[in-house]
Amino acid sequence: MRVAVLATDGVEQVELDRPWQALEEAGAEPELVSFSTGTITAYDHIDKGDRRTVDTDLGAADPDDYAALVLPGGVINGDFVRADADAVTFVKAFFDAGKPVAAICHAPWVLIEAGVVRGRRMTSWPSLQTDLRNAGATWVDEEVVVDGNLITSRKPDDLDAFGSAIVDEFAASRDEESADA
Repeated sequence: MRVAVLATDGVEQVELDRPWQALEEAGAEPELVSFSTGTITAYDHIDKGDRRTVDTDLGAADPDDYAALVLPGGVINGDFVRADADAVTFVKAFFDAGKPVAAICHAPWVLIEAGVVRGRRMTSWPSLQTDLRNAGATWVDEEVVVDGNLITSRKPDDLDAFGSAIVDEFAASRDEESADA
């Protein structure tokens, strides 16, 4: 199972690394998709962290090539990704295809921009709750929320639960797809 992980400079490092590790341990193939080839700089809150190599340029990435999408958080990352029309279109394509999407922390900003949160039950970093409510979502303060094909989580402290939910929901989606084939 190939999984797109969409991120750019300013991504919260632990929110990129831990889901990535959970996916790899479950046998999935995560692929870092970003605005251009080369590397991105991850952050530990407001401090620069490690650099990560981009696997696929967003312009060359096709949502049809992936079974699922992960949107890691980080204030800078979430803001930059939601401001990029191609990134928003890429994200919306996963919802249009009914594929699973996981978002943590500030990543739900991208989902708001993609117009896919209305009627959804979700969580996020607490400062996004008004944005999500204004966009039509029901915001709850829980470590992980699964609403159909959407998995959301609040913060780095919730990463164990988020990783487990990603693995479980992505596997269930793969099983459903195999049964339909």
